[in-house]
Amino acid sequence: MKHFLKTVLSRVWILIKEDWQAALMVFIASTIQAFAVRYFTLHYKFPDLGVSGIAVLTNYIFGISPNWVILIGNLVLVAWTWKDLNARFLALTVLAIASFSTMLSVFAYFPLSLPDDKFMATVITGLLKGSAGGMLINIGGSGGGTDFLAVALRRRHGIEIGSFSIFINLFILALSIGVVGLEAVVYGAVGLYVNGVTVDSVTRSFDKRKQAIIITNKPDEVSTFINSLGKGVTRLEGRGGYTGQPRPVLITLLAPRHVVSLKRFLKEHDEKAFVSICDASEVLGKGFKSWRSL
Repeated sequence: MKHFLKTVLSRVWILIKEDWQAALMVFIASTIQAFAVRYFTLHYKFPDLGVSGIAVLTNYIFGISPNWVILIGNLVLVAWTWKDLNARFLALTVLAIASFSTMLSVFAYFPLSLPDDKFMATVITGLLKGSAGGMLINIGGSGGGTDFLAVALRRRHGIEIGSFSIFINLFILALSIGVVGLEAVVYGAVGLYVNGVTVDSVTRSFDKRKQAIIITNKPDEVSTFINSLGKGVTRLEGRGGYTGQPRPVLITLLAPRHVVSLKRFLKEHDEKAFVSICDASEVLGKGFKSWRSL
């Protein structure tokens, strides 16, 4: 146990020193999640998922502080799965767990005036948790809980993460009906749906890029312009299928805002250029999403 704690803490410390931006993002995302749980999930007695779902249930039934259940439950899962996890993923997630538990305690000392409309409250909850979850995913971490268990089971036994997550979370929601009632579970389910949609939207917006394939007679000018946008470009030597003439082909990946600039440049400098632009759902490599986030 001592060796395990020493290893985990050393990884977290190395992460903070070498990648403080990611550590800061983890703290911000965990603070948002803690805010949502403290001021909305617990206040309205909504159900939750994973370890957090078990924590809020024990709070509703026995009055146990969810901070301790979340912290201890996650530490147990970390101890069981840490050898199966990427070092950076482990460090980010442990930092997220510690930050979440700490901020959950801090927010307990600052009461807020909350709306009476439960539907609005559950939508706000889903938006906050989804935004935070998307931030954690984009930097290559997680909020802990059943994410650890799912990854470990997939690597050890080939169990699909999606199927496992659905099963365990449906079980927690079923338990919640007997504790908080059907109405609260329905509200909670709405919030969880909003949470899922928001996570997908946030992760897509962070990675959203446009891939442009340009066939032009002025490859040097176009390449120079793309480089001026701060983006790289790859040149291929193509040949027209009908004319048989050489036709340089440029491939580049741009932010959506740069596409308009590229089209304007081509209109002014090479109206005979042919351009194909499509969505790139995820881009990995220098200048885009880091391989370390995987």
